[in-house]
Amino acid sequence: MKLPNASRAVIPPDKLRDYLLSRSHPLGRSKAAFFERLGYTESDWAILERDLRSQHLTLDARELEPSPFGRKFLISGALVGPTGEGAVLVSVWIIRAGENSPRFVTAYPGR
Repeated sequence: MKLPNASRAVIPPDKLRDYLLSRSHPLGRSKAAFFERLGYTESDWAILERDLRSQHLTLDARELEPSPFGRKFLISGALVGPTGEGAVLVSVWIIRAGENSPRFVTAYPGR
């Protein structure tokens, strides 16, 4: 199944720029190293947003256990970065209770 309403997905810039791509964020810095190997940088966070939309949101999603906050989904698949190198990425999305658009929660290296 595809992520419901993927075309309307909300990806907050600060989640990418200030967390996933930040070499100084206490939790995000290990993820930043992963993304950097693929060619993504904090200053060019919009490229990661574009690639998540064009490469990851087109893949099948798996619905996780329901949460009091809404429906959660996981997408696992290849992401090819600006360097041309690819890796498996896992992304997590939520459709909050009472909303229709999925929101980006996090992403991390997959196997």
